[in-house]
Amino acid sequence: MTVHSLDRIKIPVATWAGFHHLGISPQDVVRKAQLPLTILSESVEVTTAQYFAIWSAVSELISDAAVGIIRFISGLNPAQLPPSVLAPYHARDYRDALSRIARYKQLCYPERLHITEDGELCTIELEFLYTEQPEPPILVYLTLASLLQLGRIGSGHRFPAKSVEFSHPNPLGDVEALEDYFGCGIKFGAKNNRLTLHRSDLDRHFVTYNAELLDILVPSLEKSLDDKQRSKSTTEIVKWIIKRSLDGGRPDVQIIAGELGMSERTLQRRLTDEGTSFKHLLSDARREKAREYLADPSLDIKEVAFLLGYEDKSSFYRAFRLWEGDTPSNWRAEQLGITEGRQDMDSFTKDSSLTGMNF
Repeated sequence: MTVHSLDRIKIPVATWAGFHHLGISPQDVVRKAQLPLTILSESVEVTTAQYFAIWSAVSELISDAAVGIIRFISGLNPAQLPPSVLAPYHARDYRDALSRIARYKQLCYPERLHITEDGELCTIELEFLYTEQPEPPILVYLTLASLLQLGRIGSGHRFPAKSVEFSHPNPLGDVEALEDYFGCGIKFGAKNNRLTLHRSDLDRHFVTYNAELLDILVPSLEKSLDDKQRSKSTTEIVKWIIKRSLDGGRPDVQIIAGELGMSERTLQRRLTDEGTSFKHLLSDARREKAREYLADPSLDIKEVAFLLGYEDKSSFYRAFRLWEGDTPSNWRAEQLGITEGRQDMDSFTKDSSLTGMNF
């Protein structure tokens, strides 16, 4: 699997220290994850895949993941938190804290938070970046629980969540303990990992508010974030987002620009300055994903077309002919060494809806 060039994570000291509260050592976790002990050094960065391996190892080393994450969060020492996580604890209110954690968390964790306020509710959906691997359930527990803990510590009130949803189908550990912590019922096998709050709780003033500390931390965090975003080309970032966003839909340039915190015009200008365009990147991303999907013989050609965001099979065939000079079925047959590959093309050319098409 290709590692994305932005997929670099520095594990905070607080994480390694937190394992001691679970009765396990960082060394045991790293060995269980089959990773080199050198990653225990503060200067070493890991990939999302390695980060997932670490938390999967933690889940195997403790007896109850639900109880474990509650113990982990309760034992965290704020003094050991990185500035990107420390700053939100000193925000003006819970809404401000969530905005800051969503913005700065990407400096040290492979996560993106999608926060939506609608009516009386606020939903926070969790997305892990730079990977197509399923995330370890214990890590999802920890992330959503820590977001609620942020509001509770900052405000000094132990308010409940409205609801919690996990995408993995089966509970991991003591569900009652987890429900008691969140203060609400928990749904498993949901479409997304989601924490839903009462919107009124976002107005809770933080007793830990420290404007002077924020004045010190924020400029440095903004510079680090800007440096990280500028360290790689806009082209590379946009192409990765397009690939992630395909899955049966056509990525929208305006939505992607919003994800990057810029206007559509600014995004298009930056891509032009780098000698490309959104349309070109969309085609390029589809081509790369098409080759990947077609290498999987279990996927039908129609299914591949759908996954790439094409409305019909014929549109996909036209695009693929431009990319590779051959049909998808013939290309697959050649790559997989299958002599029967042309059968799909034969049936395709007989489709009355394609009469008159030039290949």
